[in-house]
Amino acid sequence: MAKVVRLHRYGGPEALRLEEIELAPPAPDEVQIRHTAIGLNYIDVYDRTGLYPLPLPAVLGREAAGVVVALGRKSRGFRVGDRVAYVHSTPGAYSELRNVPAARVVKVPAAISDREAAALMLKGLTAQYLLRRTYRVQRGEAILVHAAAGGVGLILCQWARALGARVIGVVGSDAKADLARKSGCRHVLISGRDALVASVKALTKGAGVAVVYDSVGRDTFMESLDCLRPLGMMLSYGNASGPPPAVSPLELSKRGSLYLTRPTLFSYVATREALAAAARELFAVVRSRKVRIRIGQTYPLAEVAEAHRDLEGRRTTGSTVLLP
Repeated sequence: MAKVVRLHRYGGPEALRLEEIELAPPAPDEVQIRHTAIGLNYIDVYDRTGLYPLPLPAVLGREAAGVVVALGRKSRGFRVGDRVAYVHSTPGAYSELRNVPAARVVKVPAAISDREAAALMLKGLTAQYLLRRTYRVQRGEAILVHAAAGGVGLILCQWARALGARVIGVVGSDAKADLARKSGCRHVLISGRDALVASVKALTKGAGVAVVYDSVGRDTFMESLDCLRPLGMMLSYGNASGPPPAVSPLELSKRGSLYLTRPTLFSYVATREALAAAARELFAVVRSRKVRIRIGQTYPLAEVAEAHRDLEGRRTTGSTVLLP
């Protein structure tokens, strides 16, 4: 028997239930992984509330690390005992044991811990595609990062600084501002206290930023557009405050022929080759110590509801890891 956290109805954190299941052997193309660390992400909240509908009952969680304990007969490239991690478009990581398609799994380098790997796969690969593929940040460019002290934000800001960008971060408190400054932000603005657009324009001498990385959504979307330079890119990749408003293309035109995109990680790692290439680049920048993974808090898997409350209440910093 294996413990899992199941969702039988959409709702608040109280809807998450710890249960036991009998897990079948892995399918021919799968590996069975005993989890040692599980990443918590805001997408889990979207799944729990039904913003991203799932067939119920469901097990949440998109990323985890652990050890291979069984192999499907057609799986290749892994052995029992391998340290591995994965990110998967199908939820199911809130569990002690899981079968995962081998094509979604990567080996974890010795220099990276299981907890770091669990915090890296979704958040780190998100930072990789945001910085290296959706908009390829150039040395000397000014960029704006919302939620700069969050799990993705801390990775993104460190990596952007290593690329030579001038990072302006937005956070929710003075304590988070200190963390953001230590993690690559040259300038930090406090949400709700600092005038976002005026501050960004002042810091860029009226020019605006090349790109905005906005995971907040509704509350920041229009102001984010106003922070961009002409031909700048608005990169909306999350909805922490709710879905962004509907926008007429004319709003982009009148602000200087802006670009707008709403990317998702799973489009960028849809093939095994793309996943492997992105993971190699991510692991390399972490091993180089240009990016350090900050795990701000851990919770036992049985306390996942409390972890969700803290995440939604913006009481977390860096990455959150669940421990089976």
